[in-house]
Amino acid sequence: MRFLRSLQIVGLALALTGGATLLSAAEPADSAQAAPSLESISASATPSDSALAKRVADLEAYINNTAPEALVGTPGPGHNGFMMVCAALVLFMTLPGLFLFYGGLVRTKNVLSVVAQCFAMAGMVALLWWAVGYSLAFEGGNAFVGGLGKMFLSGVGAAPNTNYSAWVSESVFAMYQLMFAIITPALIVGAIAERMKFKAILLFVFLWMLVVYFPLAHMVWGATGLMNGVWNADAAIKSIDFAGGTVVHMSSGWSALVLMILLGKRTGFGKQNFAPHSLVLTAIGTGMLWVGWYGFNAGSAVAADGVASQAFMTTTLATAVASFVWPMLEWVKTGKPTILGFCSGAVAGLVVITPATGFVTATGAVLIGIAAGIVPYFACTSMKSFFKYDDALDTFGVHGVGGTMGALLTGFFATTEANANLSGNLADIVGRTLWLEQLKAMGLTIVISVVATIAIAAIVKVAVGLRPEVEDEIQGLDLVEHGEQGYHFVD
Repeated sequence: MRFLRSLQIVGLALALTGGATLLSAAEPADSAQAAPSLESISASATPSDSALAKRVADLEAYINNTAPEALVGTPGPGHNGFMMVCAALVLFMTLPGLFLFYGGLVRTKNVLSVVAQCFAMAGMVALLWWAVGYSLAFEGGNAFVGGLGKMFLSGVGAAPNTNYSAWVSESVFAMYQLMFAIITPALIVGAIAERMKFKAILLFVFLWMLVVYFPLAHMVWGATGLMNGVWNADAAIKSIDFAGGTVVHMSSGWSALVLMILLGKRTGFGKQNFAPHSLVLTAIGTGMLWVGWYGFNAGSAVAADGVASQAFMTTTLATAVASFVWPMLEWVKTGKPTILGFCSGAVAGLVVITPATGFVTATGAVLIGIAAGIVPYFACTSMKSFFKYDDALDTFGVHGVGGTMGALLTGFFATTEANANLSGNLADIVGRTLWLEQLKAMGLTIVISVVATIAIAAIVKVAVGLRPEVEDEIQGLDLVEHGEQGYHFVD
């Protein structure tokens, strides 16, 4: 094969040489119209020193994920490819990761209701995102909400939006952020599982996305956002949130707490067995969430660069540590480390590291992982038992408490050693008073989530009602709401 390839190369060289000889030998009659020589063609094709310097600078900019000089508005294939994979991984977290995780935790008569709710989030939120969501979150506007210039994804194409990335197509960035928007309301489902009408959930999420998620996403990640401390020099609250501690976990967790209280406890709660029907499904879903979360966290660098690699490492460490600490606490307290403990610890680790993942070192991630294995554990056991609320699948205990703690710990552990971007607008407060800015962001997120949830739930209750009839709840939402059963048992 090598010999044949060598012959092909030699043949091509001879052909080119022969062609050049023929061209030089065949003089046209009119010398004014003579064909240019190969030497002149070669000279004209050679870039000037300044043009060559720009090309080299753009190549370095591509590798370092910095703004290009000559190729502004040109997408980079490597970064684009990385972000498309990350977007798919984040969708994988919801479909099927989350619905398997949640589906295994409910009773057999409600497993399909959870699946349906997750699928519904994907479809309805995608429509909202196309219509107004992306524009409200990432287009111009003011400190609180974006403008309407990109309604229906108008103008969102292959060229990068340089407010958010120098090399990633805005179309890819928009789809990546859509996956975040899909999973956030789906997390709320875990708190109110088995006891809310399907149409009530749809109406609640429709309004919640408009009032809570889109504005929060803009405030934290939008170029002009109120709480975008890293990139907005004029941010009133100079907080940081790498991948969604406030936007995703705190908003969904605190809204879930309010909604579950307003709904009340499940029929028979405290008197009947509400044990998970399939921890095998839950364990499979946990594994999918863990894998998908790399897209969630590493992808939030919006490039295949060093910051993404840092997020990849810290996500792994914090999650692994938390998934070990939680069942070890169970072992000490109850005498047995459970599979549910391993799964819950892994998800808690993923949640708590999320806001910090691209801002902390490996040691910071390990310490966060230890905290993630301890605090949410007690929130899901002792605190829930003390206050006697029915957080069906521990959404508030893991996402509400864990996300809040993660946002605060980010303020303490973030360092320029992990992310040089912190040495810009935040140089004076990183390692000093950043945690105070985090407290402000946490407080505002809680207020928005709680107040909006109370108002939206009241509207939904009047419009369509919140809960199914007691008889329907006893029969199970799978048959009542969807006319199907997850399992058919043969005698």
